[in-house]
Amino acid sequence: MSHSSANNKLIHEQIQYLEFLSNDLERAKQFYTKSFGWKFTDYGPEYTAFEGEYVDGGFTIGTFQHGSILVVIYSNDLTATRDQVIQAGGTIVKDIFNFPGGRRFQFNDPDGYELAVWSFAE
Repeated sequence: MSHSSANNKLIHEQIQYLEFLSNDLERAKQFYTKSFGWKFTDYGPEYTAFEGEYVDGGFTIGTFQHGSILVVIYSNDLTATRDQVIQAGGTIVKDIFNFPGGRRFQFNDPDGYELAVWSFAE
């Protein structure tokens, strides 16, 4: 596991590493690079690790079955991030909506994972 970007930012009990399954690692890398600017390092043909500003993780070859956690990503500009997700090939499943203290949207990535992006209320 790569921890280089998070080493100086580790916070007790914060989710620090996420691992996803994908049946197309190149597609996953392109989508998350275009959507969130994540940087990838390949470790052989069946695993790639990513580094983001406050999160590290990886993708390995496979297909997920029913059930998954909802990964929630923070954005300073919710509308711009939604547009990036759409341009990168994501599908919006819940457009921007308000909740107490903020706003968010939810989308499916090209592998079918549902993720959310949130921001503070404007």
